[in-house]
Amino acid sequence: MADEAPGKPRLRADAKRNTEQIRRAAIDAFHSRGLTAPLEEVAKVAGVSKATIFNRFGGRIGLIEAVIEEVVANKLYAVIDRTRTIEDTAERIAYYITGIRDLQYRQPAANDVMLQEYPHSPQLMEICERAGEMNHELITAGRAVGALRPEFTADDLHALIRDTALALKHGTRPRRDDYDRRTTFLLDGIRRHEAPPEEDERAAVKA
Repeated sequence: MADEAPGKPRLRADAKRNTEQIRRAAIDAFHSRGLTAPLEEVAKVAGVSKATIFNRFGGRIGLIEAVIEEVVANKLYAVIDRTRTIEDTAERIAYYITGIRDLQYRQPAANDVMLQEYPHSPQLMEICERAGEMNHELITAGRAVGALRPEFTADDLHALIRDTALALKHGTRPRRDDYDRRTTFLLDGIRRHEAPPEEDERAAVKA
């Protein structure tokens, strides 16, 4: 037993170093390629075997949960928190949708979260739940003050965000200026617009 003691601190140090190397490699891979990045790629960058990832984290889900805050959760929560500080409802909605779409464009992992690629990950589902709550909160407030088209629902917003995630994950990536222009189109499309005076007059005549 005494002969084993000197090796134990060395083993713990190696395990700790391997764990941190895997974490750093996973963060980089998930940032650039999303949460579906091959674990072989993570292992190669970390200088370990794929089996080591399973030994340290239990597999992909465990690895995702170990780094998801740094990869995308903190950024998404920052958008939500900043949104709640904006007093004007219309501005609050515009900021949130613009912020989410920006995050989707810059962070492939955000789209994996929106698409619920790994529903067995409690942390990912918690992120989705918080985003869903924000969607309902904003749409309810927007409709209450007449900032949104009355028929526009939280489910519609969810579908738009999900469609964007699908397009970015599986389609051709658009240029940034084209993408931002489409964000403007989206915002304009969901706003409630006052009818032109002539339409009001025609409606009054018909009445």
